[in-house]
Amino acid sequence: MKALIIGAQGMLGHDLVNAFTNDDVIPADLPEWDITEEKNLKLKIQNCQPDIIINSAAFTDVEGAEENKELAFKVNAEGVLNLAKICQELNIPLVHISTEMVFNGEKKTGYNEDDQTSPLSIYGQSKEQGEKNLTAHCQQYYLIRSSWLFGLAKQRGKPRGQNFIDKIIELGENQSEVRVVCNQYGKPTFTHDLARMLKQLVGKKMPYGVYHLVNEGVTTWYDLAKEVFRLKQIKTKLIPVTSQEFPSRVKRPTYAILNNNRFFQLRPWQEAVTEYLKYK
Repeated sequence: MKALIIGAQGMLGHDLVNAFTNDDVIPADLPEWDITEEKNLKLKIQNCQPDIIINSAAFTDVEGAEENKELAFKVNAEGVLNLAKICQELNIPLVHISTEMVFNGEKKTGYNEDDQTSPLSIYGQSKEQGEKNLTAHCQQYYLIRSSWLFGLAKQRGKPRGQNFIDKIIELGENQSEVRVVCNQYGKPTFTHDLARMLKQLVGKKMPYGVYHLVNEGVTTWYDLAKEVFRLKQIKTKLIPVTSQEFPSRVKRPTYAILNNNRFFQLRPWQEAVTEYLKYK
């Protein structure tokens, strides 16, 4: 299987390339591969003739999207539209990565694959529109939602390229106390695990549609930080604060919980974090 992985230099893209290493992998990223330039994109895809395309490219700066709405929609919505139309025309299956932030976070029991989306932020709205563009214009698609990603590669497109775990370690090593939000709930997911499970899903030729791939177990940002400090033996004081006390331009879902009802479950997030920290 020849897999074209777009966004290959990103945090998830890095692990996707590794997961598909036994296949004929074509890593693609900016500036040569720009999903917002439809004609050039189509020519490049025609030239390399992939069996499947995996799109992990995105505008991922959630805070920045509030001030850069046009760019967020250009990448996260229009770019996906371009890929969907090209894949439909060339008869190529498309895997697209989305997010828990397409939901409003009011459902305490978590969100199923077919639940109605209702995003709170510009970033979430741009990703929702990308999902709509995918499903409306491409028949052979896997829409993969995941949440609270952390991985060994740098997180491109975000300030300083840090995921939450790396940032919290840095703060813990340099401050006397660290304040962390305690009233937002989700499932932290290791990009290594996500990429490996996505490879299995595609390899088993599962039915096209929506899948939630997340490490299992619900936690808060505060409890995630607490576990990281415990494993790293960081003695800095952690202070739980509500999201109302933590200034942000972005309204985030309170219960950003994705339920995986359609494929094999990933391991608990605690095990994934423990492995991740072996490299830190």
